[in-house]
Amino acid sequence: MLKGKRVLLGVSAGIAAYKSPLIVRQLIKAGAEVQVILTPDASSFVTPLTLSTLSKRPVFHQYFDKDSGEWNNHVEFAKWADIFLIAPATANTIAKMAQGICDNLLLATYYSIPDPSKVYFAPAMDLDMFKHPQIQENIDKLKGFGNQLIDAEEGELASGLHGKGRMAEVEHIIAALDDGSKSKWKGKKVLVTAGPTYEEIDPVRFIGNYSSGKMGYAIAQALINVGADVILISGPTNLDAPSGTKLISVRSANEMMEAVTSNQRKMDAFIMSAAVSDYRPKSRADQKIKKDGSGMEIKLDQNPDILKTVGESKKKDQLLVGFALETENAEENAKKKLKNKNADFIILNSLEEKGTGFGHDTNKVSIIGKDNKAWQSEFKSKSDLAVDIIQYLEKSL
Repeated sequence: MLKGKRVLLGVSAGIAAYKSPLIVRQLIKAGAEVQVILTPDASSFVTPLTLSTLSKRPVFHQYFDKDSGEWNNHVEFAKWADIFLIAPATANTIAKMAQGICDNLLLATYYSIPDPSKVYFAPAMDLDMFKHPQIQENIDKLKGFGNQLIDAEEGELASGLHGKGRMAEVEHIIAALDDGSKSKWKGKKVLVTAGPTYEEIDPVRFIGNYSSGKMGYAIAQALINVGADVILISGPTNLDAPSGTKLISVRSANEMMEAVTSNQRKMDAFIMSAAVSDYRPKSRADQKIKKDGSGMEIKLDQNPDILKTVGESKKKDQLLVGFALETENAEENAKKKLKNKNADFIILNSLEEKGTGFGHDTNKVSIIGKDNKAWQSEFKSKSDLAVDIIQYLEKSL
């Protein structure tokens, strides 16, 4: 379950910091991205070079880098992280976390984490320190904040004593993170539509659009990563379906409609990202239409409205998410679509910013719910954005 997760590892100044490279290595092996932050004295126990080499990212320990002249933004670190693991968490760092003291980059990042349940801390200290009532009170206070304790274990301590206070073994830390990362999506049956539809004029021509399917395929992959059972109904694309999805390939809006409705009753959620053609030719020529210099008129019929059809018949416990692409009055039109289609959310694309919309590997969206409040994403890769989208929607399952 750690695959694709962004893990921020905070290392404080204790002898157990020698295990932090092993933590980084195991997280990378599990498929996570890892960014390391040190307290100022932690580099006395483990070198930034080692951690940087293993994580393939620079290691940070101060607000301001004098050599580069760059400010290390603790808010950006906090926003980036899916998980903030503090290991080892020394008595000093735990006390500061509990008492509101903010005197280094690690602590500033801790206080900037928007969801306290994303914070995991693994205490590491000597036996009598760990048993001290003030330390236990601080640990209880962090648990009360919603932070996740990875409890200390019994064993040989640096002082030579034997007892509780030893930082949890690396495999136990990874297992705790893995268990905590289990998503509400796990085991859910989710139908994702992706790509364009092609409406044939004759055997060689069609009406279509510029959709590449990249956003829908990224969403399918993100759902697979958190354990969902995914049916991907895709119009024509050049993409390979994510491993683990059940792919149903279609061409036309009618074919997509049939595939969606035939699977509708057993689904827990629908994420309808396909760019379905609104119209199709009234009739299809059996042979290629030859040009004769007189021009050509094509009469069109309206295609079925797949999102509206699902919205009208969905069960109360089914989550329905639609997509909208607007070129003017974007939010107003998206809110109308949300209401008219009886969807739970509309994900609004806009072509106003360079690098967004059809064909690009990047995107920026707004998610609008029934309360008409809009959550605005950052501009980022579609694969990263897909993770943000399913995490945002997860609370509504």
